[in-house]
Amino acid sequence: MTQATIDRRAVIERHDVRQTTLDGRSPVSVGNGEFAFTVDLTGLQSFPDHFPVERRPNEPDRDAPGTLLGTQAQWAWHSIPGEREYELSESTRWYDIDGRPTPYLEEVKDTAESADATRWLRANPHRLDLARIGFVDAGGEAIRPAELERAEQTLSLWEGVARSSFERGGAHVDVVTAVHPDRDAVGIEVRGARAAGLAIRVAFPYGSGDWHNAADWGRPDRHSTIVIEREDGWLVERELDGSRYTARILAPGAALERVGEHEVLLRVSDDARVSIEFATDGSGDMVSIPGREPGRDPLDAGDIVRAAREHWARFWTTGSAIALASDTDARAAELERRIVLSQYVTAVNCSGSLPPQETGLVCNSWRGKFHLEMHWWHAAHFPMWGRPELLRRSLGWYVDALELARETASAQGFAGARWPKQLGSAMRDTPSTIGVFLIWQQPHPIALAELVYRASADRAVLDRFAEMVFETAEFMADFAKEVDGRFVLGPPLIPAQESYGADRLRMSNPPFELAYWRWALRVAAEWRARLGLEPRASWERVAEGLVEPHVRGGVYTAVDVDPFTIREDHPSMLGALGFVPDVGMIDPAVMRATYLDVVREWDWASTWGWDYPLMAMTASRLGEPAWAIDALMNDAGKNEVVASGHNHQNGSLPLYLPGNGGLLAAIAVMADRHQRSGDGFPADWSVRLEGFGVTM
Repeated sequence: MTQATIDRRAVIERHDVRQTTLDGRSPVSVGNGEFAFTVDLTGLQSFPDHFPVERRPNEPDRDAPGTLLGTQAQWAWHSIPGEREYELSESTRWYDIDGRPTPYLEEVKDTAESADATRWLRANPHRLDLARIGFVDAGGEAIRPAELERAEQTLSLWEGVARSSFERGGAHVDVVTAVHPDRDAVGIEVRGARAAGLAIRVAFPYGSGDWHNAADWGRPDRHSTIVIEREDGWLVERELDGSRYTARILAPGAALERVGEHEVLLRVSDDARVSIEFATDGSGDMVSIPGREPGRDPLDAGDIVRAAREHWARFWTTGSAIALASDTDARAAELERRIVLSQYVTAVNCSGSLPPQETGLVCNSWRGKFHLEMHWWHAAHFPMWGRPELLRRSLGWYVDALELARETASAQGFAGARWPKQLGSAMRDTPSTIGVFLIWQQPHPIALAELVYRASADRAVLDRFAEMVFETAEFMADFAKEVDGRFVLGPPLIPAQESYGADRLRMSNPPFELAYWRWALRVAAEWRARLGLEPRASWERVAEGLVEPHVRGGVYTAVDVDPFTIREDHPSMLGALGFVPDVGMIDPAVMRATYLDVVREWDWASTWGWDYPLMAMTASRLGEPAWAIDALMNDAGKNEVVASGHNHQNGSLPLYLPGNGGLLAAIAVMADRHQRSGDGFPADWSVRLEGFGVTM
């Protein structure tokens, strides 16, 4: 049953995050897409050791864990100087591909020198943790969770504000924490801190090249912290190997004490307002983002909190909305919780000027670098939910990076632009035995641009992104090889299901990539028509001439050569009809059989958070809403959504935003079908929808 009107505030507020105990997997963040501040039960970062990010197995990192309590910005990057200048050629391996020598930026470790180069190129640049801001006792010593009594915290989603309270030594403390919507400033309102014997410590770390860690506290001599007193507060000037940023502290009535080379202590009154704004001049590996420069007038904490409340109320009252209920199926309420929280965490972490890292602005994974094959999963839902402007920010990165993609294609003998997988702030690919052979990120820029255009119908979108779309299509058409009158993909390649990496030099024709190739080339051709340009015959010839996906035993196989299908990792062949709409390549009956085969036989422990939305989209395209719900609510470990809304994977990947963004994309596909045919959700659920209609 579908109804029309939704009390949006009631839907959002019933999923506010409420916690009374210290949950080491579930801190909450406040942020604006470019900057985020993640807090524990005190409303600050008082207990970082209780929120560990573990070292990834087989990664040569130090044993010290990272922390989920990060202070991170899209612009904040750093490189540790190497012992010498390292060249990409030292981590490049050449292959004979179709009779021509072709370079791939692999993890070359043939010699000690190449191994050093590969390690440095993978570790740098890395994202920084800008500061640790937390309560300490009056002497500057760390406090313990056991010292707190009657602790409560509510993340008010409608306001984008965290409200925390606790008692220490019989004194009551209230904390309100928020981030300004347009500036990288955190506002903290504190009552009762002095009576509770508390001060606020602000500490600044060095950068870390570890896979999982954004802060190194053990190298105080490698960076500098200068504190300058101003009439209305203090300016902290930071430098790390040429990467510079500032922290502007405003705390009326407070005293600041320098307690270490890179630490200050704020002794606040019992009714305190503290604001700390971070900014960069774009030096070193920092990214220059308009509006993030130093020198602006400081913001009062109260102004930050008010601006956040106004911003988030606008966020929730615009765009799409959904309300789910069922008298007999508890999964409806749980799914609604996941949907609401996923909107919040992706807006905080995935709506900035750069493609987001998989753990967003909470903590580091893969050293903070972003993965372009994941960009769709992070952010494609924004235009699907009526918020195209939130994707348009990071889509602009492709325009800036177009020359890098052209150089990659040209070096390998192809036309157009070939998009890499893993990057940081430097316009430089990252050595990877797997990443450089992936191709499924290639159509993403076309898909993302098309979604923004469909949601906005803005000619300016076509003008800004046309060159990027066309150069992407040029590579795609040139990459496909003609064999016996049909076009094939690869070898070499690794499909989205990365289990075939060892056989990358002979893998070919994964179904998902074949269907996505056709869809994206058709869309690129449509962009030319919209702009009144002549068609590109080669694009149409490739799109319509691609080979059919391989069928074996009545189901689609993952690739068309032995071993055909490995039943682990991503069941990505399902994306050929689901993620990708019907392009006339996939037989629905065969895809139905493939879906059931996956459900029966797959190793669920090896899957990832976006696999369940992938399956839900396929189920929806097949007209099976019950299957879609079963997929989204699968009880596999990596489909867990903890109290904060984060899609937990494991100790080294404690949140996984592609799972959250994928969920929202799947719901958009299901909602669109529900509006068209009434079978996007189970028939016995109450489903209320507003504002859907944009999908691929």
